[in-house]
Amino acid sequence: MPHLALKIDVDTWRGTREGVPRLLALLERHGAGATFLFSLGPDHTGRAVKRVFRRGFLGKVARTSVVEHYGVRTLLYGTLLPGPDIGRREAALLRSVRERGFETGIHTWDHVRWQDEVARRDAAWTRAEMARAAARFEEIFAAPARTHGAAGWQMNEAAYALERELGFDYASDGRGTHPFQPVDARGHALGVPQLPTTLPTFDELIGLDDLTPANVHRHLLGLTAAPPPPHGHVYTLHAELEGMKLADTFERLLAGWKAQGYRLVPTGTVFASLDAASLPRHRVATGEIAGRSGTLALQGAAVSAGA
Repeated sequence: MPHLALKIDVDTWRGTREGVPRLLALLERHGAGATFLFSLGPDHTGRAVKRVFRRGFLGKVARTSVVEHYGVRTLLYGTLLPGPDIGRREAALLRSVRERGFETGIHTWDHVRWQDEVARRDAAWTRAEMARAAARFEEIFAAPARTHGAAGWQMNEAAYALERELGFDYASDGRGTHPFQPVDARGHALGVPQLPTTLPTFDELIGLDDLTPANVHRHLLGLTAAPPPPHGHVYTLHAELEGMKLADTFERLLAGWKAQGYRLVPTGTVFASLDAASLPRHRVATGEIAGRSGTLALQGAAVSAGA
């Protein structure tokens, strides 16, 4: 039975409080596993207003009804309203996710700060951000995190290297087609194995090519109808979308994947099935993805073992 891994990015305080419980109930109803990646520090969603100058951002906002999905109050956090500390306020809820049998990991400390700045920041800044998230995770769960999935699929070379130093087993930081070992420009192993997201997300699809919340699941099912890659697919969803206004759409998608014969699992299950030492080696790159504004981390060119 092929694997389809569910990776859940939890970006905001509202997504944590409202989206996570609804997703837990939905996943349990379908017998589906998943990996929850948490934002562990302040919710500064309102500061994302700076992205108005990024190419494609206004179009994405118009297509995906950002106010409807996130709420006006959330869109003021970090500007007119103080940003609530998610990890402090919701530690018990976060622990309950693991207690109910789901894999947990780190998304970020401050989602907007990481997404908007990491690509141009140095190693010292990156270390400070990742160390704060790692310390908060261990404070909440009384154990270190074993996986990481970058906010907004934004990374820099120092972040890849730090993932090994911080003790992660694997990460899912970018977009691509299959698991790989990232390498630097000299061909040396960089960080930990990567399980990239292989499928487009709801917010990248809705509003394009006549796709709506009523039919977007059919488009994704069309993409997964063919025999999958050897290690299956990784799908990224968001607590603020699939856990809230788009929960019914996501439930139709889950039912469709089960009918296609997929086993719905956390990303850790896929990693456990791999021989990490023999993974193909790829450089990491940046580029654009249809339906998403700006550039993000991508699986780059393959590199031979002797390179």
